[in-house]
Amino acid sequence: MKKITLILALALLVPLTGFSQSIFDKFEDMDHVGSVIVNKGMIDLLTSIGNFEDDKETKDFVEMAKGIHGIKVFITEDKAVAEEMSATVRKYLKSASLEELMRVKDQDVNVKFYIKNGKRKDHVTELLMFVSGMKKMDLDVDGRKFETVLVSMTGDIDLNQIGALTKKMDLPDDLNKVGKHKK
Repeated sequence: MKKITLILALALLVPLTGFSQSIFDKFEDMDHVGSVIVNKGMIDLLTSIGNFEDDKETKDFVEMAKGIHGIKVFITEDKAVAEEMSATVRKYLKSASLEELMRVKDQDVNVKFYIKNGKRKDHVTELLMFVSGMKKMDLDVDGRKFETVLVSMTGDIDLNQIGALTKKMDLPDDLNKVGKHKK
């Protein structure tokens, strides 16, 4: 009886020890979904390689990246999967206490950014970007026209250093406005 109680107690504690699943993880194994998952170990490896003291921009990027625990990117060209992603994002937003930071609409394309505030003024623990309606754009990657992109970045993210990330990853300049966010 004591063994069963111990096993049940351990089973209840395991989710609290860092093995947390994201509501978005279901998309990783779906057909018609491309995914890129970068975990803390890979981020630590990349930030430990090389000497970045001579390049301030790269040094800033590495400092910001050290606070990132994970990056998840899911892309699809399938309309049904895109609708499921949209429904999952809406469900997540209701329960996750994220704040809409900004949105951009250009014809049929919608880009929305959400954050979860961190312990410090200019830090967030999550940055979520959801892009929908891209199918009609002239964005073609290996013959695929993507409909929807979902990006989740978690950790201790310094909003003042987002500019370094946008430059290094060639992301839209609109993300630089994220660093200007005030609580």
